[in-house]
Amino acid sequence: MDALRAVRSLGLASWCVGAGAIRNLVWDALSGHRQPSALSDVDVAFFDPVDLRGERDAELQRRLSERLPGLPWEVTNQAAVHLWFESYFGHAVAPLRSLEEAVGSWPEYATSVALWLDADDTIHVIAPHGLDDLFNMVVRRNPTRASEQNFRDRTAAKRYAERWPGVTIVPL
Repeated sequence: MDALRAVRSLGLASWCVGAGAIRNLVWDALSGHRQPSALSDVDVAFFDPVDLRGERDAELQRRLSERLPGLPWEVTNQAAVHLWFESYFGHAVAPLRSLEEAVGSWPEYATSVALWLDADDTIHVIAPHGLDDLFNMVVRRNPTRASEQNFRDRTAAKRYAERWPGVTIVPL
């Protein structure tokens, strides 16, 4: 809740916290972990097609780090992903049209889940592919943008089955 409130305080029109931060929280609870899994980052996604400057992402990330310095923030304007995606992942992608489309393009269905908080602290869920894979601890490639090689690399790097023994990885 602290992370959601911190991001809400930025005053962005369209935003969420998602991916591994949500997946880890759910899978830790389902696995009975007493300590939360370490997070490589807290993904903050927002959508602003008018201001695509990377400097803005960095400024928002700096503000979040000042507010909650213990979290490894990563802030990304999803409207600008197409500008750097090819140099990072090796293939070009079309511009995204909304925050929901962005969340729906994340690498696995279980991580294509995000939350945002409205003014009265009501939590809203963005889950374009549903919540079954998240709550059933299934790692399934989302073919929208994740190549088969990217999926293999992520599965190996994330060590899903080692960290959460109840995880099922759907083979390619």
